[in-house]
Amino acid sequence: MATMVVVIAVFGPKGAEGAPSRAFFVFGDSLVDSGNNNYLPTTARADSRPYGIDYPTHRPTGRFSNGFNLPDIISQRIGSEPTLPYLSPELNGQKLLIGANFASAGIGILNDTGIQFVRILRMYEQYELFQEYQVRLSAEVGSEKAKKIVNGALVLITLGGNDFVNNYFVTPFSLRSRQFNISQFSRYLITEYAKILLRLYELGARRVLVSGTGPLGCVPSQLASKSNNGECVPELQEAANIFNPLLVQMTKDLNSQVGSDVFVAVNAFVMHMDFVTKPEKFGFVTSKVACCGQGKYNGIGTCNALSNLCPNRDVYAFWDAFHPTQRALRFIVDAIFAGTNDVISPMNLTTIMALDSNNI
Repeated sequence: MATMVVVIAVFGPKGAEGAPSRAFFVFGDSLVDSGNNNYLPTTARADSRPYGIDYPTHRPTGRFSNGFNLPDIISQRIGSEPTLPYLSPELNGQKLLIGANFASAGIGILNDTGIQFVRILRMYEQYELFQEYQVRLSAEVGSEKAKKIVNGALVLITLGGNDFVNNYFVTPFSLRSRQFNISQFSRYLITEYAKILLRLYELGARRVLVSGTGPLGCVPSQLASKSNNGECVPELQEAANIFNPLLVQMTKDLNSQVGSDVFVAVNAFVMHMDFVTKPEKFGFVTSKVACCGQGKYNGIGTCNALSNLCPNRDVYAFWDAFHPTQRALRFIVDAIFAGTNDVISPMNLTTIMALDSNNI
């Protein structure tokens, strides 16, 4: 449903090793949806087997993963409980202090992205729910403490992949591809994405980690539908190669605008390409074939109970036609926490959290 755009924001109850833990807020698409779409009338869902086969309950949760997803693994690393989907009836009382997940599979930067998935939470709706959350949190802890929790939270947002895969490059043609060439479309997305990030800042985010798209042309769905020889699809790779540098520059421009290093750029393209081009280095037997699916590269259609299913998910880079396996996501989180400036700048999340812990 998407390929990688991340955004993280930091501060604020107690976590691992006695350090202050942060509330964690999650926005975006299927890479980070932990189950909101379970509560919506949409085809973009992961609430049936074999999704969740490696989750502790071995049951589907709404995560587009064989087990944990990106927010789960970040929560583990910061010593926090996993965030609940905002639409879950379990999210109430003291659980509000942990944070909330507002993400919805199928959405994009643009509101016309994902219209084929019917009812999904577009970004303006996710932000409306975030404002509603803040009212509920204030009722729980008081408005002053609620503001501190929100200002100090770690915020993750992933956007952008669907705007290419499920909008611009939808076959046989899309309205957007008639309106823009790839370069123009990428610039248009960046302009709209900047507005989304500034709105996130207005709503209280004060340290935002922004990741670009992964290698869109290398996911099994695109290899199955657009590649002749199993090589990454050039047009989609071109799109990612245009979009990502523009996103890095945009985060620098936003930092200048707000007068602080609020936005931190993450090069998800490089992180993914490492195990796409050298899967054996990471212990994967393949980065082309999805573990769960059907057709060429198991990249056709959705992962379901009738799909081919690999016996060992740990040796596959991709779980389904679009999404990395739990193990592949751990490598991405490693890079977010410990990466050098070529993959995350101006600093990695370990440095950010150390700096911010002094300000709490």
